[in-house]
Amino acid sequence: MTTETANPTLKEHDMTTNLTAEAAPTASVSPASVSPAALIAQESAHAAHNYHPLEVVVATGDGAWVTDVAGRRYLDCLAAYSAVNFGHSNPVLLAAARAQLGRITLTSRAFYNDQLGPFVTALAELAGKDMVLPMNTGAEAVESGIKVARAWGYRVKGVAPDQANIIVAAGNFHGRTTTIISFSDDESARADFGPFTPGFRTVPYGDAAALEAAIDENTVAVLLEPIQGEAGIVVPPAAYLPAVREITTRHRVLFIADEIQSGLGRTGSTFACDLVGVVPDLYLLGKALGGGIVPVSAVVGNADILGVLHPGEHGSTFGGNPLAAAVGLAVVKMLASGEYQQRATELGARLHAGLSALVGHGVVEVRGVGLWAGIDIDPALAPGRVVCEALLARGVLAKDTHGSTIRLAPPIVVSADDVDWAVEQLRLVLEDLAGAK
Repeated sequence: MTTETANPTLKEHDMTTNLTAEAAPTASVSPASVSPAALIAQESAHAAHNYHPLEVVVATGDGAWVTDVAGRRYLDCLAAYSAVNFGHSNPVLLAAARAQLGRITLTSRAFYNDQLGPFVTALAELAGKDMVLPMNTGAEAVESGIKVARAWGYRVKGVAPDQANIIVAAGNFHGRTTTIISFSDDESARADFGPFTPGFRTVPYGDAAALEAAIDENTVAVLLEPIQGEAGIVVPPAAYLPAVREITTRHRVLFIADEIQSGLGRTGSTFACDLVGVVPDLYLLGKALGGGIVPVSAVVGNADILGVLHPGEHGSTFGGNPLAAAVGLAVVKMLASGEYQQRATELGARLHAGLSALVGHGVVEVRGVGLWAGIDIDPALAPGRVVCEALLARGVLAKDTHGSTIRLAPPIVVSADDVDWAVEQLRLVLEDLAGAK
C-alpha cells in the first residue's frame, strides 16, 4: 500500500492546515536528480552518528503533515518531541518570524532590543510568575535552572559553599550535557563521558516518601519532569506532584518542573503541573516555545529566586535575541487563548480511546495525557524500532524508546480524522506483525 493511497483526504480547517498554495513562499528544495539514498549517504558520511534516523528524507511540512523528497506524504506523530506543537509552517508563527527577519535578528544582551521586553512580560504572565531567564535550547534551560538553584541555596538559604545537592528522579531525561547526564541512569547517555558532576541524588519517580527521605540541610532543589517523556510517557500517581510541592515548601527546597516536553499545550493544559493544581518555583520551558522555527527556552520564576543572578554570572549570545523573542511572543499569544489546550484535551481523549482498544492485540499498555501517548508493544511481537519502520511504510512518523515502547505526539493542529487514521495504521501494523509470526 502506498502512502498516497493510505492517507485520508485532509479537510479544510483553520488549524489543521497552515498554508494555501498562494501563500506558500518560494523555498529551496532538494534537486530532483538527488535521490533519497544519496541524501542519506551524504548525511551519514559527514554528520556525526549521534542519531539513528528512520529512512525518510523530509523536504516540506504543512500542519501535521510532512512531504519527503519523492513527494510522499506522512502524518508526523512525533512533532519534533513537541517542538512542533503548533504544526509545521504555522502561518501566524511564520509571519512573526518573517516580519522580524526583515528588521534585526541579533543584538546580544549587551544592548536592549524592542522584542525581548514584550516577550518576557507575556511569558511571565502566562506562567503566573515575575521573571524570565531566556536561553535557547532545553538543555540550556536545565543547566540554567541548576545554577539558579545552587546560587539561591548559597545566597538565600545559607547552604555552606560547594555543599548544595539537588534531588532528581530515576528514569529522568533532562538533556545530554555533561552535568545533566551526571544524574541520568541511562547508560547509553553516560558511557565513556565521565568524570561526572557531583551534587545530585536520585530517588524513584513517583515515590514522595523516598524523595522526602533524601532531603537534608544542603538540599536546594528537587528537579522533576511532571510526566517523564523519554522514559515512555510515564504519568506519576495523581497525588505525587502535590506531595512534592508540600514537601519542598515545608523543607524550604525549590521545586523545579522540567516542562520542556510536557508544557505549552501538549497535555491539554498550559503546563502539565496544572493538571494536578501544582505551581512549582521554577518552570523550565523550551521546544514548543520556539514554534518549531527557532530554538527558544526559558527559566520562569519569581524575582525572589531568579533575582539571585547578577550581571556577568550567566549569559548567552543568542538567548533573548529579537527573532527568538518575536516568535516566542507569538507562541505565548496563541497559548493565551486556551484554544490549543482545549484541542489537545479533546483530541487526546480520542487518541487514547483508540489506542486503548489495541491493548491485548499487540499492545501491552498505553500511558499518557492529552496528545501524548507511550505505547508498550508486546516484546514478543516486535521491538519498537520495527513497529516504527512499519508505520513509516504506511505513512506515519513515530519514534521508539527503550526497546518495545513507541511514542505518539502529533502536532496539536492534527485533525480528528488524522488521529483515527494513525491509530488504524498502528492496528494494521500490529496485525501484520502478528500474522508473520
